[in-house]
Amino acid sequence: MSPGRERPYPDEPAERFERPPISFTDADGRPVELYAYEGRREGTDSRDRSPPSGPSPESDGAFAPEDAFAALVAMYVDFDPADRAQGIPPPGEERIREWLDRILGGGQDVIAVVDGRAVGHATLVPDGKGAAELAIFVLHTHQGAGIGSRLIAALLGQGQQEGVERVWLTVERWNGVAIALYHKVGFETCGTDSFEIEMSIRLS
Repeated sequence: MSPGRERPYPDEPAERFERPPISFTDADGRPVELYAYEGRREGTDSRDRSPPSGPSPESDGAFAPEDAFAALVAMYVDFDPADRAQGIPPPGEERIREWLDRILGGGQDVIAVVDGRAVGHATLVPDGKGAAELAIFVLHTHQGAGIGSRLIAALLGQGQQEGVERVWLTVERWNGVAIALYHKVGFETCGTDSFEIEMSIRLS
């Protein structure tokens, strides 16, 4: 978007999206659970190297807060470098932990879980201008099975529940699969430059 230009948003708000927790079966027949990230419990340390223990029975399958952070770290350590966009997620466990410390808890986050492992993460990060920027990440082993679209919709539902009114994102213009996914969910193109397309959606 050009400096000084106000970002445009659709005039009409999007449909109401279902919010997590959500259970579904992906196109490859895998049971998937979507959970809202609730933050680490007070006193837990992002440097803790303990592996995640997986979803807990008492929480209907959701990760305990400290385990959710560890599960996300483990997911991003396994992230295919070829799937990185705009420098994120960063490489290396320490940088991943620092990055997650910055983005988690300030907005809304939803995690996709398969067989006790985090395989996807979508986040809304407040932009300081009354809107939020969306980013989504799905492990390459679980792409192309419908997890991404359900993850985005669940995140937007969480955002609607918590009063987020406007959401935007940027995507490389060569990434036709992602652009089609965002259009499917309800985003509209609102700006372009040489390398990126900007898209937006109004939630309320």
